[in-house]
Amino acid sequence: MNAPRPAYRGRFAPSPTGPLHFGSLIAAVASYCDARAAGGEWHVRIEDIDLPRARPGAERAIMSALERYGFAWDGPVVRQSERTAMYEDALDALRDRDDVYACACTRRELEAAPIGAGGERVYPGTCRDGVPANRSGRAARAWRLRVGASRMAWRDRLQGPQAQDLARDVGDFVVQRADGLFAYQLAVVVDDDAQGITDVVRGADLLAATGWQLEIRRLLGLAPVRHAHLPLVVEADGSKLSKSASAAAVAGLPPAQVLLQTLNLLQQQPPAELAQASTRQILDWATLHWQPARFTGLPKVPIAQQQGLEV
Repeated sequence: MNAPRPAYRGRFAPSPTGPLHFGSLIAAVASYCDARAAGGEWHVRIEDIDLPRARPGAERAIMSALERYGFAWDGPVVRQSERTAMYEDALDALRDRDDVYACACTRRELEAAPIGAGGERVYPGTCRDGVPANRSGRAARAWRLRVGASRMAWRDRLQGPQAQDLARDVGDFVVQRADGLFAYQLAVVVDDDAQGITDVVRGADLLAATGWQLEIRRLLGLAPVRHAHLPLVVEADGSKLSKSASAAAVAGLPPAQVLLQTLNLLQQQPPAELAQASTRQILDWATLHWQPARFTGLPKVPIAQQQGLEV
């Protein structure tokens, strides 16, 4: 008889497009502490669905960094590049329901479409009723999800009530690209369900994508998950901290010092005596004293303070 799954199962899912940077470390710490504080599991998934963007050695660098910072995960590390058959099955299920359709539009042809609330071009529905004759000769086809008049509403644990009008803000969106690669939106939904994920803790830059993913879940009849989107640490100019030269964060500093800096940014107020603690002791303290209610907004981190910091 299989053991019952925990009431909380979380995950950290980096993309191997470069070494783990400070923004990703914040997401790792928050998702880990949230899961452990709830007595739940914490899994690691490598989101390498976009193989052309993956960099050689990036996965190894990310996993080495997680080990160096004292993280311990449950179960084997999962890789999206090994799960194509699952995404095919999900797409087939959507095809059977006529929830997706083939699209021959190019990116250039969509440049005149308005930009929605999520920052993406709102698809005008050109191929919704069939590929137009002037585009029918193109062999490449993407597959788009029909969103209809769907209005998604949910409560984010940190950001509060959310709502998204998919037709107005997104339009029919791609679930498989014309080059055959599956879109992140479909893959992440299938992955979370297959792993039994109950809670997703990630950066607020993905908040706008939540409605898309909830719609895919609804159409596939999958169980809901809880979401918590962390306020972002940003550059001095307000731009997102990312895998760029200015996002280099923390490799030259002791891992314990970096963890304490991360917990301070997360407003967890670690005591001074932890300055001499190991990474494992710091994470144990953070789990025991975890208070996500303190996320009233993370302070900006000027670029000057990030120099020399690469995880």
